[in-house]
Amino acid sequence: MNSQRPKPQCVKGFRDEFGHDVISRREMLTTIATLFELHGFDALETPAIETLDALGKFLPDTDRPHEGVFAWRDDENYLALRYDMTAPLSRVAAQYRNDLPSPYRRYAIGPVWRNEKPKVGRFRQFYQCDADTVGSSLMAADAEMCLLTLKILSSVGMTKEDFVIRVNNRKVVESVLEKAGINRDDEGQYLTVMRAIDKLDRLGLGGVQQLLGKGRKDASGDYTEGAGLSESQIDVVMGFMSAKGRDAATTVKNLEDIVGTSPLGQVGVNELREIMEFVEASDQKSGACEIDPLIVRGLGYYTGPVFEAQLCAPVHDAKGREVELGSVAGGGRYDGLVRRFTGQDVPATGLSIGVDRLLTAMTMRQEAAKFVGPVIVTVMDKFRMADYQAMASELRDAGIRAEVYLGNAKNFGRQMKYADKRQARVAVIEGSQEKEAGTVQLKDLQMGKSIAATASHEDWKSQPSQVTVLRHDMVKEVQRILSGT
Repeated sequence: MNSQRPKPQCVKGFRDEFGHDVISRREMLTTIATLFELHGFDALETPAIETLDALGKFLPDTDRPHEGVFAWRDDENYLALRYDMTAPLSRVAAQYRNDLPSPYRRYAIGPVWRNEKPKVGRFRQFYQCDADTVGSSLMAADAEMCLLTLKILSSVGMTKEDFVIRVNNRKVVESVLEKAGINRDDEGQYLTVMRAIDKLDRLGLGGVQQLLGKGRKDASGDYTEGAGLSESQIDVVMGFMSAKGRDAATTVKNLEDIVGTSPLGQVGVNELREIMEFVEASDQKSGACEIDPLIVRGLGYYTGPVFEAQLCAPVHDAKGREVELGSVAGGGRYDGLVRRFTGQDVPATGLSIGVDRLLTAMTMRQEAAKFVGPVIVTVMDKFRMADYQAMASELRDAGIRAEVYLGNAKNFGRQMKYADKRQARVAVIEGSQEKEAGTVQLKDLQMGKSIAATASHEDWKSQPSQVTVLRHDMVKEVQRILSGT
């Protein structure tokens, strides 16, 4: 029988990740987890698979039931890969409500899956880092999420000039839609309007107007059905979108005028005012947080304050093209999510860091940490492998990543090419002469590249990239090279 060989390719929207990317993410996850624990959040791990009913239908896609998730049917239920960390938390909060403290503060870190159209920085599998407080209705809990997001982004290498945290309230938006005659019970139209507002930064006023009306066709030819609003309804919504003032106080005043006597709108405006008072008192008025009526968040379970962390400056790919990444973090209040299981209101609020998107942005802006591969102990004599393994062990005992070259040792040039592909900073060389003299040679591969590319002959002689040191000083000298001193 003739069998066709499978094509070695990754599924669209997914990716294979190698050493550098995996280590960069791991370091970022460690930093974030440390901050979560420092703020009193406990770790929680839930299964990657939930029942489809437990996850609920809250993703932006509305064309058919449960679009946007990877789902299948088992013997009894429809199951799905989790699309975020919040829906599983609501199931846990309901299932263990008699055992958990209230408020319950938890953090979760792991991959989630969405069956959506992939874009630059947006994949079908990606990591999220969430922190949530379940059981508190205080606006101090929402303000804490904004401040914690600010602290996390600063701790992973971004400055407060790199991003801004924009805050809004779904209650204010709902009161405006109510004023425009948009029925909250018409979930399809309601969510279409909300998501149209959320896309202003990407589509501009013209694109949003099209989505509020009949619909819009993008550059690829894909058509998005609009909300079908009348011209007068569109005018009300577009007027609300221009409510942002020069500062928080001005924006709050504008929103007060827009919501008028709406009880829901007044509550929303007061919650925004209270959050900003907490933030400004804790953040020394750095200006990293601001009120923005355009922030609505795409997920359908938000019920109150919402926020997003957005980059202030555009990022560009390797070809210099501007890349739209959207928000790198966000969150908000979802007081009705646990009620789906218990029938009782349980207040909750949280944040989510989009690690993959954040790493993509930092890499494009060349702010990610420079990857350094292991120290390579070269093999000059295949009968002395025990000596070379002993060198590697000494380096590892000192906390230095190291390995012995295990390929074809006959060709030294091949060993250097291997070290280059491994992005090694240092190669250790001990031939028979060095062994007899009690020395080793240390080759600074990074300096060698730099000198070869830019230095004059005199500079090359004065800055040797290869030095000979006593064998017992090997670890100390490797540490010096790695530290750049």
